[in-house]
Amino acid sequence: MKRRDFLAGSAASSLAAITGKVFAQTGPLTKIIFPFAAGGGGDALCRLLAQHIAPSLDRNMIVENRTGGDGLIGIKAVKGASPDGTTILVTTGPTMYLLPMVETTPSFDAAKDFVPVSQLVRFEFCVFVGKAVPPEVKDFKQFVAWLKANPDNATFGVPSNGTIPHFTGSRLEEALGLKLTRVAYRGSAPIINDLVGGHMPFAISTLTDAIPQHRAGNIRILAVGSAQRSPFLPEAPTLRESGVDLVADGWYGMWLPAGASPDFAKKLSEAVAAALGKAEVKEKLAAIGLIPVGSTPEGLTQELAANTAFWQPIVKATGYKITN
Repeated sequence: MKRRDFLAGSAASSLAAITGKVFAQTGPLTKIIFPFAAGGGGDALCRLLAQHIAPSLDRNMIVENRTGGDGLIGIKAVKGASPDGTTILVTTGPTMYLLPMVETTPSFDAAKDFVPVSQLVRFEFCVFVGKAVPPEVKDFKQFVAWLKANPDNATFGVPSNGTIPHFTGSRLEEALGLKLTRVAYRGSAPIINDLVGGHMPFAISTLTDAIPQHRAGNIRILAVGSAQRSPFLPEAPTLRESGVDLVADGWYGMWLPAGASPDFAKKLSEAVAAALGKAEVKEKLAAIGLIPVGSTPEGLTQELAANTAFWQPIVKATGYKITN
């Protein structure tokens, strides 16, 4: 099957205006490679971090968008780079643990080919319904009852195949005892258009993409996939609160090539933590739907391992694969 994007990006940010800018200090040129296109939330995160960590590291820093192959082009570029600390990878956690699961021949091993630095931020997914679902269906449990009574409407949209929304749908199908039909789109925008038009009953995608139409009354967000209620939509319950024991959220992390100095990884992690702790940075991240987390290198390793262990059996059960 053809590769598709592994992440429906967050809303575009004015930070994208600094594309290509070098955050100049006096030290060596250091590249943050982001394996997706400029203009989205992840790209803005990279540029914001580069701006704030360059002074503490005393380095010239630049963000390079190395796109293609569901993020694989950028990941492989960092995998093959010198471990001298001048090449840094920032990508989504799902990219790092899902790609090796779904490739017929894995192109990389996140644990062996990279040195962990820090978990950076979290973002959230949600389940939402459109005009095809009657307005009296007001919460997730009522929606499940409606689906069971109307099995011909048990069709949902996802931003693309092979993503957290894709496999969240598989998990919901199992947990709820429903037969669901998945339709893969090219991003969140066309899904939302179909929901608003009454052409698709429900969807699973990023919260930040769904919130504007939810607030406009055109769609209804019924549950979020995060462990706790979202600070961006606290009135929406979690899936766990709605009776489904599932946490399905996304996050960004930072890695160095294998062989990089653990001391430098720790220093970089500390610089990231300091940046994420700034009020200015928190405010700008909140504006694009990102929740600062930060972690030690060990914390990132644990998070990646936990996500891999959780999603591996779910992904395997679907039989989904993509060709290299």
